[in-house]
Amino acid sequence: MSHAAVDPTFYRSPADAIAAPPEKLAYVVTFDRAAEQPDALAVIDTDPESAQHGQIVGWADLPTKGDELHHFGWNACSSAFAHAGHHTDGLQRRYLLLPGLRSSNLHVYDTHPDPKQPRLVRTVGADELAARAGYSRPHTLHCGPDGIYLSCLGAADGDGGPGGIAVLDHDTFEVVRAWESDRGPQQLAYDAWWHLNQNTLITSEWGTPSMIEEGVVPELLLANEYGHALHFWDLAAGKHLQRVDLGAEHQMVLELRPSHDPNATWGFAGVVISTEDLSASVWRWRRDGDRWTADKVITIPAEPADVELLPPALKPFGAVPPLVTDINLSVDDRFLYVSCWGTGELKQYDVSDPATPREAGSIRLGGIVGRVPHPSEPDRPLAGGPQMVEVSRDGTRIYMTNSLYGSWDDQFYPDGVGAWMAKLSTDPHRGGLTVDEGFFPHGEDFRGRRAHQVRLQGGDASSDSYCYAGF
Repeated sequence: MSHAAVDPTFYRSPADAIAAPPEKLAYVVTFDRAAEQPDALAVIDTDPESAQHGQIVGWADLPTKGDELHHFGWNACSSAFAHAGHHTDGLQRRYLLLPGLRSSNLHVYDTHPDPKQPRLVRTVGADELAARAGYSRPHTLHCGPDGIYLSCLGAADGDGGPGGIAVLDHDTFEVVRAWESDRGPQQLAYDAWWHLNQNTLITSEWGTPSMIEEGVVPELLLANEYGHALHFWDLAAGKHLQRVDLGAEHQMVLELRPSHDPNATWGFAGVVISTEDLSASVWRWRRDGDRWTADKVITIPAEPADVELLPPALKPFGAVPPLVTDINLSVDDRFLYVSCWGTGELKQYDVSDPATPREAGSIRLGGIVGRVPHPSEPDRPLAGGPQMVEVSRDGTRIYMTNSLYGSWDDQFYPDGVGAWMAKLSTDPHRGGLTVDEGFFPHGEDFRGRRAHQVRLQGGDASSDSYCYAGF
């Protein structure tokens, strides 16, 4: 293989990723809750030496309306080094795939030749996803061993389950098939990630489309009907191996973040809420012999609040739940970031020992009750809170956006969630968080859309898995 042809943003080890040049652009998916205008892909200048630092420097409207862009990702990443039959010669981290969580459409944008002006090159329709894989409501995607893996919340009817994983062709983006050969007891779906060197895929659980698209359904939540388990699979065979139940009260097991060390056999999962006390939690999974197990390693309690300041959904409880809706693990596996969207807090934990996380930093922006302003505009209360969080490869910069999901935004921030993005700085060795006052795209910068997930040029902490050890 000619290494000269390999994309320089494919990193053989975590150490190579950390040492690579920093990102100069961030891509952000935005959506129009009213579906009156198209959702869009925004491009943000992240170069501190640029005169446009912190500004939107590129914009691409989708060709359709009502998609509700949510999670998205690159067509290829560092894991390509391990993919049998997927040659790295000529392959590039070039295309961004944008699933519509409500429409079930998938839009593919080319970031070449001008990374500030992404171009639409293909749309995979909901009918193709349903006919060829039997799924709908695409959510999360990763470049996988035999194609692009696209996790989906719903079955072909777009309403019920089971959800699962569709495989797309690496080159044409056509839907090839459903990934599962034997799903065992798995019915609910959400995130999917893996330990490549252990031939293990992990999935988490949220709910079927009818359970989530109009917000949290109190009757379902209090009956513990949302997802509360992890599933472990044979990656090569698509066969279910083990279900690990976290306990029915631990509702909505969402984001998965496996160790970046390809020889490790542990990772973290975030749980939105406990029906026992409104707390949120983070769990560590790990291999124990030939079985997998999971332990709760972080508990974040709810915060008492003035009932008059609470939205109707929370008034009966007199408290603000943290609502952990995203987590992110730095590439060196040193720090875990936990978004508490309800209280408006981003927590930083030192997880050098993943069994005993230690809080190392915290900042607050927004929040259901707090409405903490950005320091650059101290008189402007913020709605929403730290939601999707992304960490630079070198671990020094953290980017956050404030919108969760349209109906959930409306439920917990009924007076409006707005749109904003913030950037934090940290010491990658000692921790601690500070807000970058010169980086704050917000409001009409996003042209009436809400801002959801961030992807960084050249890869980021949640995009890549690595084939070779080394820090």
